[in-house]
Amino acid sequence: MRLTARDLMDRLVAFPTVSTESNLELIDFVEEYLAGFGITAVRVPNEDGQKAALYAHVGPEVEGGVVLSGHTDVVPVTGQSWDTDPFQVTQRHGKLYGRGTCDMKGFNALALAAVPLALERGIKRPLQIALSYDEEIGCTGAPPLIDHMVSHGMPRADTVLVGEPSMMKLVIGHKGGIGYSMHFQGFEVHSSLAPTGVSAIMMAAKLIDWANQVNQENASREPGLLAADFVPPYTTLHVGKISGGTAHNITAKDCHFSFDFRIVPGEDAPTWQARFLEKVAEIEAEMKSVRSEAGISAELLFDVPGLVPEEDGKAEALVRRLTGDNAHDVVSYGTEAGHFQGRGYSVVICGPGDIAQAHQPNEYITVEQFHQGEAFMERLIADLAA
Repeated sequence: MRLTARDLMDRLVAFPTVSTESNLELIDFVEEYLAGFGITAVRVPNEDGQKAALYAHVGPEVEGGVVLSGHTDVVPVTGQSWDTDPFQVTQRHGKLYGRGTCDMKGFNALALAAVPLALERGIKRPLQIALSYDEEIGCTGAPPLIDHMVSHGMPRADTVLVGEPSMMKLVIGHKGGIGYSMHFQGFEVHSSLAPTGVSAIMMAAKLIDWANQVNQENASREPGLLAADFVPPYTTLHVGKISGGTAHNITAKDCHFSFDFRIVPGEDAPTWQARFLEKVAEIEAEMKSVRSEAGISAELLFDVPGLVPEEDGKAEALVRRLTGDNAHDVVSYGTEAGHFQGRGYSVVICGPGDIAQAHQPNEYITVEQFHQGEAFMERLIADLAA
């Protein structure tokens, strides 16, 4: 059954695909929708089978097509104050409210609505749909999806459009990201005897203070050529969540926190990781010199490569041709674009909505932005049919 882009967004938003939950009901729906047009979708399940990515090929069995890339997961609504049902699209005053309307089920709906249009127009170059899972917790669903696309015989596209919200502006670069889950294990003693124990919290503070020092150093340096357009124009280190301790008069046995990097293109992620782990080892040695039982674990949660601006990239040329956008915009948030680029695709970001609305209570996309996305898809299909 043919559905409008708005119909499709209504259906997609209704699936509560928070990253902690399964997305299989949404994938079932998309698979059935595509099958209605004679398109066979390929699933790529995760290890426990509770989630799946999906990709599909539309049009002639030739190389050189365009991939429309989106993710199916959304961030939680728990603890947020919503004025409407977050899993139902509500239109008010020119805005479409709902979790994922902006980030990024609005784009996914536009991509799926383009499928019957592509078949009607008789596209000469193929259109491919790629929907991942777990983007919101580190883009972990994208690598197996892309690897499967590359290795299982589907005609290789040369262009990828990642539809993260960019106000339909062309984005040619973004920072990379590395995230760790940290656990400092100390040794408990009465705080009056603190030197004989190890406070996990106070030792963790040394690593956090190191992050502050590095941020100051990075901010004071002249940015490199690739970094200069970013805000801020340097790599940042960040701790966003921390917990630990037992009581005010006991040296803390445990301290748990997140630690992440936002790395500008042009800087080497493994170099930053090595520098970080060297500092961790230095602090751990200090802890063990007091109590051998103390220690630090650093679990890598995600490693998202940055999107590096391309020279004469096909994706950039295509979007400039379709939008007339001649700017050179970059963003500091991460996407799955770097994973596609790392596997040899030409990639840019271009999607409807404002990133400032992503993850917020009362998330929305404006009706105008959604219509701009529809017009873009029509121009894209016309280009593929030319």
